Amino acid sequence: MVEVKWTPQAIHDIDSISEYIACDSEHYAKIQARRFFDAVHILEKQPKYGKAVPEKHDPTVRELLLGSYRIIYHIISETQIAIITVHHSKRLLANNPAVKDI
Repeated sequence: MVEVKWTPQAIHDIDSISEYIACDSEHYAKIQARRFFDAVHILEKQPKYGKAVPEKHDPTVRELLLGSYRIIYHIISETQIAIITVHHSKRLLANNPAVKDI
């Protein structure tokens, strides 16, 4: 089984998204945050489940799509994945500093 680690940036992204949603509904903010964490469980058994991020041209940088969000992760090894960022799909990925260094 693959170990999935969340980077501080990805946790910050989820916190920011939750705070924004909580302005209208704390209930739905909690639901959305839980969805992000639940969505990545599949990667523990199937690390290549997501598709390659087209902007990166690197097969080890992949994404899961969840509603309007892209959960971007990096396959570090056969036993480890890092969740890099949670990015709104309407925003340019090039403006996200978390993916520039990958």
